[in-house]
Amino acid sequence: MQLPRVIGHRGAMAYAPENTLASFHEARRRGATWVEIDVKLSADGVPIVMHDASLERTMGIARLVAETPRAELPADVPTFEQAIACFRELGLGCNVEIKPCEGREAETARVAVETLRRVWPSALPSPLLSSFKDASLKAAMAAAPEFARALLIGELGEDWEARAQAVGAAGMNVGRRKLTAAAAVAIKRAGHALSVWTVNDPDEARAIVGMGADCIITDAPDVILRAIA
Repeated sequence: MQLPRVIGHRGAMAYAPENTLASFHEARRRGATWVEIDVKLSADGVPIVMHDASLERTMGIARLVAETPRAELPADVPTFEQAIACFRELGLGCNVEIKPCEGREAETARVAVETLRRVWPSALPSPLLSSFKDASLKAAMAAAPEFARALLIGELGEDWEARAQAVGAAGMNVGRRKLTAAAAVAIKRAGHALSVWTVNDPDEARAIVGMGADCIITDAPDVILRAIA
């Protein structure tokens, strides 16, 4: 699995509203060749790009995504297909985080990979699927094993390698706050690609690259690209 050195987190969160088409454009303008997005399902099963279970933080609407049909979502919330069309236009690769509403872990994964199989542009690099939810990654592996998968974790527990094997993970996406040099070495020795989120400080980015990280996920892709050039 070949990853870029830098991936824009939810587009370019430092400069534009997260997980929006505007944020993807901003990421590309600032040098990112890949972005990371979150995919979940609306009430009527449409895959959309949204991180939170609720619309309140990002949209100012006190309503759960799982209870909102696509037609009632704000226009700023793109569907997964709209996001992919934007990536085609911009030439962006994507780390697709499967971010299911509670109880929809397998369903969200199956819908996401069906969408990718149907509309992902052949001219773009194959997307990477990631999730905190083992059930989502297992469902993705069963439905579309051709897409590489990465296990998302805040820190390495004792069972990390068994979990990675169970979902067929090619990569590990690890939170920066708990990453140690020893953990980085263990991940690389096990043959996994290592991505670290969410790194916005240039000195920290250089240190993490020095630990052996393959990829930095950041809100400010231009800043981190300059830092590790």
